[in-house]
Amino acid sequence: MSQDEEKTLLALPAAAPERQERYGPHPSQVVDLYGEGAPGGRVVLLHGGFWREQWDRRHLSPFAAALAGQGIPVALVEYRRVGGGGGWPATAEDIGAALDLLGAPPSVLFGHSAGGHLALWAAAARERAAGRVVVAAPVADLERAHATRLNGGVVSDFLGGEAQVASALGEADPMRLLPRTPVEILHGTADQEVPIELSRRYANNWGARLHLLPGVGHYAPIIPRTPAFDVLVRALR
Repeated sequence: MSQDEEKTLLALPAAAPERQERYGPHPSQVVDLYGEGAPGGRVVLLHGGFWREQWDRRHLSPFAAALAGQGIPVALVEYRRVGGGGGWPATAEDIGAALDLLGAPPSVLFGHSAGGHLALWAAAARERAAGRVVVAAPVADLERAHATRLNGGVVSDFLGGEAQVASALGEADPMRLLPRTPVEILHGTADQEVPIELSRRYANNWGARLHLLPGVGHYAPIIPRTPAFDVLVRALR
């Protein structure tokens, strides 16, 4: 299921933004803006890809453009990633800097997969990250993800190596960080990339609203014109 969805997602042509702003000198420290004339509150998007350099914001650009086409102004954030100057804490610092650049807190901060982790981190680390935080298939429990060797041990890579994991979890793991913003989670029951267990554990720990998407894999919510996309749009509104 997730593999078919991934092929569908990556086959979509990238959608160019209307405008781009920089929040730092690194090539990845940019924010793409879509639907700037729309009257609604802005949604800030944090893409996934297990924090790895080879997954950039382009795969989420069709999703950003589709939201803008429905009258939702969107800011799609790029950030430094593992293998390109990122990792903990640089990646999180980029999220904070991008939100500072955008000014007033957005109506919704959205993250998918590893971007969901970053959104949940911001929900706790910032006084007011957004009106609401909505995440899809988030890596919501870093300690558990590390213990199960998620994506070949990517949590260790993100946190700077095995020797750094234990000390970094206190500041990086959403399971240890009380959210200051209401959190809503969507997770497909057929997700083969990020176990639904991670979302269940976070929701049970912090009282977040968890919506299960029956038969849905990892990528369908961010693929325009799928039923899961429609569910996600309703949550973002």
